[in-house]
Amino acid sequence: MSRMNVTLRPMPSAELSASLARIRERYIADQVSSGMEQQAAERIASQQLDELFPNGQPAPGQHMFRVDVDGLPVGELWIGVGPDGDPSRWWVWGVEVEQTARGQGIGRRAMRLAEEEARAHGATELGLNVFGSNTVARSLYESLGYETTAIRMRLPL
Repeated sequence: MSRMNVTLRPMPSAELSASLARIRERYIADQVSSGMEQQAAERIASQQLDELFPNGQPAPGQHMFRVDVDGLPVGELWIGVGPDGDPSRWWVWGVEVEQTARGQGIGRRAMRLAEEEARAHGATELGLNVFGSNTVARSLYESLGYETTAIRMRLPL
């Protein structure tokens, strides 16, 4: 098997609005499945995306990439200054590898490239959120050295 060349390239403007729509829908679905009311999830998603992508374009400090393998797009990555606004503390706002390309180390390489990109912009830390039920992603992040900083729990009644 040949070695895959995984790279990041800036998200083309023509693809950005469709990508933001997918991000919004995934965010809403994840929040609702974790117990948030649909309307609240929709409101928060809209507020956050409007703030971080005014007029549909990345705000300063936000970066959208396509994840390419051998020049072909297989996913996307959104990284940038984190929720606290500290330019040294970056955040993985979203990472997605197409279903057919999963399990080949592409996500792992994309995360390493995210670290390099953040470091190149002066970041000293890279954080992220992951749902507890997403054991595959949690395993990947733990294997990359990410540490658990908070655990939120609930009991459905």
